Amino acid sequence: MRSRSYRSMNVILTIALAIGGIAMIAPLLWTFSTSLKTREAVFALPPQWIPDPVVWENYVRVWSAGPLASGILNSVIVSVSVTVVGTITSAIAAFAFAKMRLPFKNVVFLSLLVAIMIPFPTIMIPQFKMFGDAGLVDTLWPLILPGLFGNIVMIFFLKQYLDSVPDSIIEAAKLDGAGYLRIFFTLIFPAIRPAIAAQFILWFMAVWNDYLAPIIYLNSPEKQTLQLVIASFNATYASQTDYPLIMAASFIALIPVLVVFIVFQRQIIESVALTGAKG
Repeated sequence: MRSRSYRSMNVILTIALAIGGIAMIAPLLWTFSTSLKTREAVFALPPQWIPDPVVWENYVRVWSAGPLASGILNSVIVSVSVTVVGTITSAIAAFAFAKMRLPFKNVVFLSLLVAIMIPFPTIMIPQFKMFGDAGLVDTLWPLILPGLFGNIVMIFFLKQYLDSVPDSIIEAAKLDGAGYLRIFFTLIFPAIRPAIAAQFILWFMAVWNDYLAPIIYLNSPEKQTLQLVIASFNATYASQTDYPLIMAASFIALIPVLVVFIVFQRQIIESVALTGAKG
C-alpha cells in the first residue's frame, strides 16, 4: 500500500514538474520561433509555433539593423571583467572574514551587510557625479570599477560556506610554512569551487542583463551594452511591426547566459547538494 502511494506521489510530482518546466521554457521557444517568422506570420491565428516558412534571414538582417556587434562586445567586456575579477576578490574577502584574525572584522562585515539594504537609486546621483567629475561618463568604467572590488552577497554566501571548513586544515598549512594566499589558492579555492560557480552564474546574469546602470552612464551608440541596443531595436522596429528582428536580437542576447549555465551546471548542482548535506 505504501509502495503504491509512493509511486502515485512520484507520478504527481513528475507531472507537476513537467508542467512547470514547459511553462518556463515556453517563452524561450516562442522567442526563437518568432525570430524565424515573417512579419505577417507573427499575427497569424492560430499562432504558429513552427514557422512556415522559416526565415533565417532575420539573423542576417539583425547585424546591420543596429550596433548589435558592438553591444555584444561591450557586454562581454563588462560582464567578464566584473565577474571574473570580482569573484576572486569576493572569495579572498570571504576567506579573510571567515578564517583570518583581523581587528574589527565583525564590525566591517556587518557594515557590508548593512550596505545591502541601501537601494541603488539612493546612491545613483552621487555615484554619477563622482564618475562625471572623473570624466568617466559615456565609458564602460562606471559599470566595471564598482564590481572589481567584490560582491557583498557573494562575500556573505562564501563566508557562510567557509565557516564549515575546519580551521585545523589552515593551521596545519601554516605550520608547513604556507602563506595565506597559497593556502587560499591551493586549499580553500578548490574546496569552495561549487559555491563560487553558483554565485558566479547568478552575478554574471545580473551584470549581463543590467539595464539601469548602462542607461545612466552610456550615451554613444558604440558604447552601449547589449541590453540598451535591444531596447533601441524595440523602440525603432516595434512601430514597423518587425517583431522577428527584435526577437532575433533578443535570442542572441540569451545565448551567452545559456552557455554559462551549461558550463557551470555541474558545479551548481554540487553546491546545492553540499549545502543540503551540511545543513
